[in-house]
Amino acid sequence: MRIGKMIRLFLPLFFIFGVFLATPVPSSAQISVGVRVGIAPPPLPDYEQPVCPGDGYIWTPGYWDWDGNEYYWVPGTWVEAPEAGYLWTPGYWGWSDGGYFFNQGYWGLSVGFYGGINYGFGYFGNGYEGGRWDNGHFFYNTAYNRVEGQNFHNVYNTRVNEGERNHVSFNGGNGGINARASAQEEAAARERHSGPASAQSQHAYAARNNPQQKYSSNHGTPAVAATPRANMATHPKELPPVERPAAPNTGSAKMDQKYQKQQNQLVARQTQDRQNLQMKQENEHQQLTRQQASPERTQQVEQQHQQQTQRLQQTHTQQTQQMQQRQQSSGSRGGRR
Repeated sequence: MRIGKMIRLFLPLFFIFGVFLATPVPSSAQISVGVRVGIAPPPLPDYEQPVCPGDGYIWTPGYWDWDGNEYYWVPGTWVEAPEAGYLWTPGYWGWSDGGYFFNQGYWGLSVGFYGGINYGFGYFGNGYEGGRWDNGHFFYNTAYNRVEGQNFHNVYNTRVNEGERNHVSFNGGNGGINARASAQEEAAARERHSGPASAQSQHAYAARNNPQQKYSSNHGTPAVAATPRANMATHPKELPPVERPAAPNTGSAKMDQKYQKQQNQLVARQTQDRQNLQMKQENEHQQLTRQQASPERTQQVEQQHQQQTQRLQQTHTQQTQQMQQRQQSSGSRGGRR
């Protein structure tokens, strides 16, 4: 308890210095946040896991993220796997080159290295004990997941060695977890995998913009530590910034310039799509106000707005992926000439 009080007392002071120590650096293939943070992330808070909302959802643990000024808590949540057989490798903070860097989580056929961090709920430092895939169905280990109701028949109960629950949220450095990736975990990172789903990106963006999730407000005990489902945007203005494809690198300056122009045009078009939909939805809100619409009608319109926003986001994600595939394919053919 005394150590916990000291952490809560001194961490706010460290944040003041951390702002000046956060220095942009080139990112690598494994590092998602190209910012070196000069102070360690806070300890992981204790929280209860919400009940699983449906079959095929997989638990993704909560974590501390950095907004450029301070840490904020991204709640743990249930997320539908993007593909049958996919498991989630949580992101983690690691000490390197005189600072802390965040390694982005990803979906893949096996669980890779996540810093040895004991996130709980089946993520005890290596691997995943919360469930397994079998013939296209996910089976839940009820020893570590809250699965209730008669709709869940694919369950089992197996206890394992859960390791020490120490609340440490980073790998390496002073006071960090001393763990290294095994050969199997390194192989998992090289396998086919994908980054966070759109729902996860929106969920993290909502947490970033919620003052109560920031450490300066919650002092390590976030108001919302976990949610049954990812916090999805209802309106375009609540979406994360338009995703920019990776900068082209074909080896040909002329081709790179052409591809960059295509990417800029796509980003501009998607930005305009968002603005148009946002304006349309705001006009509908104004009409509801003038009509003094009932709460039921207002809720119905809000649900429609969320569906519209999610469809737009899905369309934009597909457009970006298709452009990347076309450019990669064309660049590969050009390189063989």
